[in-house]
Amino acid sequence: MREKNSANVTRRALLGAFAATAVSAAPVYSNVFGFLKGAGDVRRLKMYSGRTGETLDMIYWIEGDYIREALKEVNYFMRDWRTNSAIDMDTRTIDIMAASHNILGVDEPFTLLSGYRSPKTNAMLRSRSRGVAKNSLHMKGQAADLRLKSRSVSQIARAAASCSAGGVGRYSGSNFVHMDCGTVRTWGR
Repeated sequence: MREKNSANVTRRALLGAFAATAVSAAPVYSNVFGFLKGAGDVRRLKMYSGRTGETLDMIYWIEGDYIREALKEVNYFMRDWRTNSAIDMDTRTIDIMAASHNILGVDEPFTLLSGYRSPKTNAMLRSRSRGVAKNSLHMKGQAADLRLKSRSVSQIARAAASCSAGGVGRYSGSNFVHMDCGTVRTWGR
């Protein structure tokens, strides 16, 4: 559901208030989405990391502009916790995550299992599992592995796939969904 501001609110005032009200989030790319769900003036990302114990509840986009400081915090939050290294996450992936969360209509934050992966971490994970791609989009900051306690893998994957904006992998056995901003495709059960 989309909430409209009835008063003239400046960007600074909105940031100052940190927009604790309900917001909508959906990426807007010309000629990429088959349709938009709840495109709004504000985009928000809510996540929790069980690896670091950190939480993130961040408005990162207002009225067509990304907020640089907010993106820095998102990048740090989504860092490779094994090497404590971070890169700039692709905003398309961040938008897909926020739109999927909005479509699901939950207040619960996504649990982030994996965001950015250094080549060293990716090689280590690849040696332990055949499900880790050699040239994983995680190493480019273009992918995230997420879960919600209140939604099934199937529900989360359907929400992400409805954005028609990247790859969506279902990992039901491990209870997570992979989202990326690469080629539109789906896999898994």
